[in-house]
Amino acid sequence: MTFHVLTIFPDFFRGPLDCGVLARARQAGLVRIFIHNLRDWTHDRHRTVDDRPFGGGEGMVLKPEPIFAAVESIWPQRSPDRRVILLSAQGRLFNQLIARRLARLEELLLICGRYEGVDERVAEHLADDELSVGDFVLSGGELAAALLIDVVTRLLPGVLGNQASATEESFSSPGPDLGILDCPQYTRPADFRGWKVPEVLLSGNHAEIRRWRRQAALLKTARLRPDLLARQAPPEPPPGPSDLVNLGRNP
Repeated sequence: MTFHVLTIFPDFFRGPLDCGVLARARQAGLVRIFIHNLRDWTHDRHRTVDDRPFGGGEGMVLKPEPIFAAVESIWPQRSPDRRVILLSAQGRLFNQLIARRLARLEELLLICGRYEGVDERVAEHLADDELSVGDFVLSGGELAAALLIDVVTRLLPGVLGNQASATEESFSSPGPDLGILDCPQYTRPADFRGWKVPEVLLSGNHAEIRRWRRQAALLKTARLRPDLLARQAPPEPPPGPSDLVNLGRNP
């Protein structure tokens, strides 16, 4: 998979992309990451990328001209397997489900917002999607871009030593528990300062361990992220004869 990042701070990415899983994935040729300096598509002496907002207000806004020129230069032709993502605080919330969908594509081009924002015509007429990494405001989209690249990369085949690691963790559990947190994890020593590992994990009974892990995951989700459980639609019982009239309803 190929990532393109459009930014006014290309040096920001020298560290985050050169460590751990991302570094190994790049070295193995599983991902390619190209960092593009937005100022390379400006034409004035000061390499200006921003201007004051129409209607007044605080801060500066990234201009549309260099962003359009950059994207159209990087991708002279667009295709369904190439998606332009604008990273901004106004976007829809990025999550694991969106990451899995993005991981099926061939190329992503990430536009890093800055200052007070980006000219809205970029979101309306250039970007395929507008994503936010949380309900807070960052100084720019560079941190968000690094986060998105990491999340998507680890879902690609061959990136993780054990691909099951990407499916048996928070927000990724298969089956009816999709979207809940991972279960609590323990390692040696079994007794640390009097705090003991749950006996079931030492029992060797894999069926009991699976049951315990699911229950513990649900309890942890209820304690720390009850909003995730609220999104889980309760399974409906099989329809009986009296329910036949309702079979056409949406789930």
